[in-house]
Amino acid sequence: MLSLIKFPRVFSINQVPKVFHEDSIISGYRHPRSSATDCILSLFQMTNETLNIWTHFLPTWYFLWKLVTVVLMQQGWQDTFTWPLLVFLFSCCIYPLASSCAHTFSTMSVRARHICFFFDYGALSLYSLGSAIVYSFYIFPDKWLNSTFHQWYIPIAMANTIVCTILACYSRLGLPFLQYNHDVVKRLPESPKFSKFFRILAFAYPYLFDNIPLFYRVFLCTGEGCTDNDTNMLHYKHIALAFITGFLFAMRFPERLAPGSFDYIGHSHQLFHVCAIIGTHFQMLAVEQDLVMRRSWLTVNSIPVSFANSVGPALLCVVLNLIIILLFSLPLLSAPACQESKREKDKKKQATKHCSCY
Repeated sequence: MLSLIKFPRVFSINQVPKVFHEDSIISGYRHPRSSATDCILSLFQMTNETLNIWTHFLPTWYFLWKLVTVVLMQQGWQDTFTWPLLVFLFSCCIYPLASSCAHTFSTMSVRARHICFFFDYGALSLYSLGSAIVYSFYIFPDKWLNSTFHQWYIPIAMANTIVCTILACYSRLGLPFLQYNHDVVKRLPESPKFSKFFRILAFAYPYLFDNIPLFYRVFLCTGEGCTDNDTNMLHYKHIALAFITGFLFAMRFPERLAPGSFDYIGHSHQLFHVCAIIGTHFQMLAVEQDLVMRRSWLTVNSIPVSFANSVGPALLCVVLNLIIILLFSLPLLSAPACQESKREKDKKKQATKHCSCY
C-alpha cells in the first residue's frame, strides 16, 4: 500500500530557510510549508525527523498503558497515596506525545514551528514538576522528611516549572510583544549559541533541583536515615541516562564529528530521545518500587498526600504553562499574513532549483 502513496519530497539544507536548519544535518529536510497531510505522510518516509517522531510517539503508548493500569486495574484514583504516581505517569505520557507532535507538524510554517516547540517545552517543564511531586512523597531520604526544605520543595518546583517554560520559549524568538511581534516573518531566531544556552539552562536547572534529595540519598548520605535499599540501583541507572541525555543535547555528537553522515539515523537528537525514554522508564520503576517498599513507613512519618500538594499543583502549572504558551504565540498568530503571502509569491516566481520555502 505504501508503494502506491506519493510521499513528499525532501530537501537539502541550502533549500530551506535558516530557521529550519539543524546543526551538522545536511539533508533529509521536509518542505517548510508542508500541509498537515504531508506531515503525517512523512512519518512513513525517511527524513531527518522520522526517528525523532517515532522514538517518542511509541513510548507514549507504553506510559499511557502504565497510567491506565494504575488508574483502572489498581484503582489508584481512590487511593490518595497513589496520586503523586498518577501525576508523574501523566507527565510521562504528555512530554513524549508533545515532542512527537512538535516534530511532526513543525514544518507547516515558520510560525507553526515555533508554536509546536512552545508546547514541547511546556510539556517538558510539566514532566519536571511531575518528577518533583513523586520524589517529594516517595524518594526523600528518611532524615530529610518534614524538614523545611521538604515543606518548600514542591512550591519551589512549581516556580521552576514556570521559569523553565518562559526561558525555553524565550530562547526561540525573545520576549513576546516586545522583540518579535512587528515582523515575525522576516525576523530570524536568535543565534544558535544564545538559544542553546538558554534552553539548556531552562531544563538543567529544574532537573538538578528536583534531584537534590535523590543525589543526597544515593551519593552523599551515610548512616541512619539514608534509605539505602534495593531501589538505589534503579536510581543509579536513571541518573546515568539523564546525564548522557543532557550531554547529547548540549554537544550534538556524533553529527558534529561528521556532518551529513548521521542525517537520517544516529544523530544526537534521536539518541537524546532514546536515552530520555529509557531513563524515564528506570525512573518510573524506581518510583514504583520505593512506593511499595516504603509505603507503610512514609504513611506514618511523612507529609500526608492531599489534592493541594499533588494533583492541585500539577493542574495549576498546566493552566499557567498554557497561558505562557499563549502569550508567546499570540504575536505569531496575530501578525499580518499578507507579508508572508507576498514573500511566498515572490519566491515562487524566482525559484528555479530551490523549493518555495519562505
